[in-house]
Order: sequence, then C-alpha cells, then structure tokens
Amino acid sequence: MTQSGAGGSSTESAAIPPFRAEPGALYVVATPIGNLRDLTLRALDILASADVIAAEDTRVTLPLLRRHGITTKPWSLHAHNEAEQSGAIVAALGQGRSVALVTDAGTPALSDPGARLVREVRAAGFRVVPIPGASALATALAAAGLRAATFAFLGFLPAQDKARRALVEPLAALPMALMVYEAPHRVRATVQWLHEMLGERDLVVARELTKVFETIALVPLREAAAWLAAESNRERGEFVLIVDAPVDSAPIGVPPEAERWLRALVAELPPARAARVVAQLTGAARDACYARALALKDAGG
Repeated sequence: MTQSGAGGSSTESAAIPPFRAEPGALYVVATPIGNLRDLTLRALDILASADVIAAEDTRVTLPLLRRHGITTKPWSLHAHNEAEQSGAIVAALGQGRSVALVTDAGTPALSDPGARLVREVRAAGFRVVPIPGASALATALAAAGLRAATFAFLGFLPAQDKARRALVEPLAALPMALMVYEAPHRVRATVQWLHEMLGERDLVVARELTKVFETIALVPLREAAAWLAAESNRERGEFVLIVDAPVDSAPIGVPPEAERWLRALVAELPPARAARVVAQLTGAARDACYARALALKDAGG
C-alpha cells in the first residue's frame, strides 16, 4: 500500500487513511517517555498492523499495546540479545513480514537498543522507516532555552573516571552545550564531576519529563549538587542534564603567570587537570587555561 497520507493541510487530515506496515520493512517507532497520550497516530497504525513487534522489555510494552487494543505478542530485543535477535528479524523481513521496533520509552537507538539492528537490516537490503515521536533529548532541549547554538549528546557517561574524562575533556573548551542522561542514584555525583571538569556554567536539570512531577530547572553548575540534595524528590526519576556553553565562549588569552604554570604542568598532567590547578593557583579563567593547555599539549609543551 502506498502511504499517500504524508503532508497535507489540517483540513485534509480527517480524510487520511490509516497507515499500514508494509512487508519487508523495519519501522523504528517512538513511544511515550511518560505521558501515554504522546503516542502518535501513525505509531499506533504501525504497531497495530506490524506482523512483529520487537520490544526492549516486553513487560513494559505489553501494557501500552493492550491499552490500545493491540494483541500482537512482542519479541524481546534488548542490549544483551540484540546480536542474536537481529538475525531473526532480518530473517522475518526476508519472509515478507513487517517489524516494528520499540524501546521502553522514547526513540529507539538513542541510548537504547536498536542501532545494531538498524545497521543489519539496512545491510541486508531492507527498508528502515522512522516513525518519529517522543524523545527525552528533544523534549529537554525544547524547554532548556540554551545560549549555545550547538550541542553534543553524550548519552550515559561511562562509569570509569578515565573513560569519562577521555569523552568530555576534548569538548570542555568548545562553545557548545553538553547533554547527558543520568539515573537518580548517580545524578548528584555526576553534577559534581561535571562542575570539576567544566567550571562555572549553567545547568538545566530536566527530570520526569512529561510526567506528573516533571521538573525543568536552571541552576548554576557549581550549586547543582546542593540543589539536588535540598529536597529528596529532586533526585528521583530519570534525568536529562544539559550544561550550557560558557557565558563568554570567545577564545581569550591567559596571563603570563598562568602561561608559565601551564607550560610546566602539561607535560605531567592531562590538560583538564592542569587547567584546573592553574586556574586555582592564579585566578585565570579555567576555560581559557584549558584551551591553552590543549594547544600546548598538541604542540608538545
């Protein structure tokens, strides 16, 4: 069936027929991140007509399907079985079946399973069709009011400090916002670590997005840990943390004293740590120290 309903004016929308999942196609379907009414009509059409529904956790997806009268029993596809299940899904597509992929909440393959499946389906020559909808990433950005014109999405930060630093240090001096997902039991430690790495910036804390206790707050990064600790409810739920770009992102120089310290330290310490020490010793801007430490490191000191 040709999907002729795309586009059109609002007055024409009543005449748009339901969409149907087509044979041999994988549909990547966004589901609500909290508010159950944030499931699009097209997503409902696809879930209702797909031969197979692959779900990150069938226990989460089944109630959503039942709520809308969808009786298809979902297959399990999660981080630990994605390699095995990808082959089974490619085989199903080869048999002319249609497949809808969902995760527990939001858009698949964004810090959730799905990217490997999409690659394998495309490599096998089958269609991959995105069905857009809810995304914690886009929802938080829309309400953040950032100064930064660009951002980097880092997903969940690595657990090991060395890996976290390797990820964040190259981005610390750039004039962009940094976005991460975080779980409640780690959120306070994470904002403390981000302050140590990034210095004086603004932080947007977005939690429980689209749910009853949704919170979107702007706090100085240096005060974020205390702000979270001030009320127990602030540490509950799933978090999107957005560190805005520095207020003054323009490259600036460092004073001669800071330059001397930086030259002495970059041979022994990572750039971020050298910049932090020099900023504390001299009062120079940490962002400027970090940018200069990177340049010195690249030049061999």
